[in-house]
Amino acid sequence: MGNQLFQSAREAVMNVVKGKENLSSEHNHTNDYSSEVDSNSMNVAKNALSSAYANSTVAEKAQLRELQEELFNKQKDK
Repeated sequence: MGNQLFQSAREAVMNVVKGKENLSSEHNHTNDYSSEVDSNSMNVAKNALSSAYANSTVAEKAQLRELQEELFNKQKDK
């Protein structure tokens, strides 16, 4: 079955990454609502990573660190 927290964290980070790609491809993405949704998605991803890290194997922790770095890079691009 796998580690559900790990899978949730990976999905949450991918949602942020894909969301930012989708927003950057749209021309009218300057409204406050998209910023609020983007911020909420980022917080969900951060919380999911934190929860998953505490309950993961060494190999999963390495992957979670990579996901965290990807999330950090997307946040810097903001």
